[in-house]
Amino acid sequence: MEVTDLTAEVRKENKKGPARRLRQKGFIPAIFYGRSAENIMLAVKNDELVKLHKDKKDHAFIKLIIDDGGKKIEKLSLIRELQVQPLTGKFYHADFYEVDMKSKLTFDVSLQFTGKAIGVENGGELQHIKRVVKVSCLPAILPDHIEVDVSSLDIGDSIKIKELKLADGIAILDPPDAAVVAVAAVKVVKVAAAEEGAVAEAAPAAATAEKADKEK
Repeated sequence: MEVTDLTAEVRKENKKGPARRLRQKGFIPAIFYGRSAENIMLAVKNDELVKLHKDKKDHAFIKLIIDDGGKKIEKLSLIRELQVQPLTGKFYHADFYEVDMKSKLTFDVSLQFTGKAIGVENGGELQHIKRVVKVSCLPAILPDHIEVDVSSLDIGDSIKIKELKLADGIAILDPPDAAVVAVAAVKVVKVAAAEEGAVAEAAPAAATAEKADKEK
């Protein structure tokens, strides 16, 4: 599992005035909490949160390196919530949730599709129905992604949640019969038929207009 370090400082005051002054200094008010941990009020650098977000690591494991008056504390966490100001789009507050390596947690994991489906070569269209699934597992075995090989899919075929290959200890919480990817037939015939119908309807109208012009 990938872990990103993030420095933080303990803050003593939990009021609007001190929080506003923190933001003016380039810090974001935050809190660390969990089932077995006491709440710790924190301040983290705005620039570091922005970098995490740009690098798409704000959904990964975060090792908080907390400065508590010269004493260093390390806490493994996940960002549970990252509040943004609606008007400015700037970060406003961050919630860090404690990660217990011995307890299962629920995570969103992306699907990575590989191969070229037979059905696409036969004129079908590959449809990605799900790109993310919800899994439950211990943090240590959380996969970066779940690979889905679509090579064997022909027109009309699909791959369902229950058919995904997972390592031991990982359970998907989505409905087992839900499809994640499928190959559908391209409906060319109906389009052609509709175009022919439009031409057939237009022909009498054109003939009527031509007759009217001649009568004039």
